[in-house]
Amino acid sequence: MLPFAAVHAVCFAAFLLDFRWSWVALALALYYVRMFFVTAGYHRYFSHRSFKTSRFCQFLLAFGAMTSAQKGVLWWAAHHRNHHRLSDTEEDLHSPTQQGFWWSHLGWILTSRNNATEVTMIRDYYKYPELRWLNRHYLVPPACLAVTLFLMGGWSWLVWGFFISTVMLWHGSFAINSLAHVFGRRRYATKDTSRNSLILSLITLGEGWHNNHHHYMASVRQGFFWWELDVTFYILRALSWLGIVWDLRMPPRGVLDAGRAPA
Repeated sequence: MLPFAAVHAVCFAAFLLDFRWSWVALALALYYVRMFFVTAGYHRYFSHRSFKTSRFCQFLLAFGAMTSAQKGVLWWAAHHRNHHRLSDTEEDLHSPTQQGFWWSHLGWILTSRNNATEVTMIRDYYKYPELRWLNRHYLVPPACLAVTLFLMGGWSWLVWGFFISTVMLWHGSFAINSLAHVFGRRRYATKDTSRNSLILSLITLGEGWHNNHHHYMASVRQGFFWWELDVTFYILRALSWLGIVWDLRMPPRGVLDAGRAPA
């Protein structure tokens, strides 16, 4: 709890620095770059295996996602798989309908009782020693980013590029847990309370199509239809054209049509 609060507190140092729009642009750029790694890496690749890539790029996905300071890659994916297994039940780690807004938004990740990595939920990736190392030393990627920003641009880059950007990234990511089961529309009659939201999708590069995702979690594309903006999917599709990723799993037509609420 204390480190989490301290990162928020450091953001107020921005009032002690000169203001430049370029620093705001830096914060937004690092927010969205790291949000891509969170959505493509932590979520669609490690949690749901919705595409394939090389072992080297797998490591880069893990490292990039972990610059978000959301703990280890194996920890994140294992807990997320548990969320899907127990979604919106009393055993769900972060259900706003069961535990309330603040627990689903912050409490679950700050409590020490959730610190352990559930190896049984992530054996497919636990076999890689480099991922186990990153998972144990989960502060290394964000520390590397923070030091690099300080060396390149001093205190202003550190405050705006790391601290402010990281706080934005935390709350943008956590909003899917706390808000995407409360606000929005339900296309599919899933057993949980997941919902679709354009606003959350804009904030999270496509993660806001949460009802779609809970309907067919294996899909690399969470915006199932052309009018549902899913920037993470567009980037992954472009990377597939370059051969960096492959075997992108798409929702079959039967999945798109099954269980849809009447118009």
